[in-house]
Amino acid sequence: MPNRVSDRSTLVLPLGAIEQHGPHLPYSTDLLVAEAAAQAAVERAGDDLDLWLLPALAYTKSNEHAWDTGTFWISATTMLSVLDDIGRCAAQTGAKRLALLNGHGGNTALLGVACRELRLKYGLKTFLLHPMVPPDHGGASTANELGMGIHAGIDETSMVMHLRPDLVDMSVAVRNVPEGLAQNKHVRFGGSVSFGWLSNDFGPSGVIGDPSGSNPELGKRLFDGCVTTLCEAFSEIEKFDFGR
Repeated sequence: MPNRVSDRSTLVLPLGAIEQHGPHLPYSTDLLVAEAAAQAAVERAGDDLDLWLLPALAYTKSNEHAWDTGTFWISATTMLSVLDDIGRCAAQTGAKRLALLNGHGGNTALLGVACRELRLKYGLKTFLLHPMVPPDHGGASTANELGMGIHAGIDETSMVMHLRPDLVDMSVAVRNVPEGLAQNKHVRFGGSVSFGWLSNDFGPSGVIGDPSGSNPELGKRLFDGCVTTLCEAFSEIEKFDFGR
């Protein structure tokens, strides 16, 4: 690893959330996955690509889970202000690239706004990556979840079972798939029409998916695959110059 940040460097900021993940997963699920994926990718490719891992941002915009008293969230305005401050500091290091590695789908739209604001204000090349892209943002979901597995379902649960099995209690895991929503062509997760929602709109558990069948072997395959994909993405980020 180079011993100082330069204009070739990419700063990597993991973002998680502290929010309910049903009765079977920890509140820190998104933070745990984002930090682990970022660290693994930087360990694998950091020397070659001049990646620098920043401390993770734990508290983010997860107010779709505000109904649960264990959820800690900040407002959109606060989060944009925090990201502006981080961007200002990142630009002062001499690095030209800032990669936001986001583990929480509820942040995605706001982080897209932040990427453009930081580009305009500080001249940074900004990037938004995900360890796993949720179905409501174009990612895949299992057939058993009818494409609706966006929160605490089989993939996310398996990932945590691989990373921190001590934090998972499958004895209380529940299936909760919005089957009616899955019948829609447009107004659905991943459809052409988005909609405002809270996680308890779909049931009191907060789960939106099916964690049954989760296992650490699947979690390892998913995690290894996501780290490989992230390293490929960081390789392109290192060379990125708007197609010129």
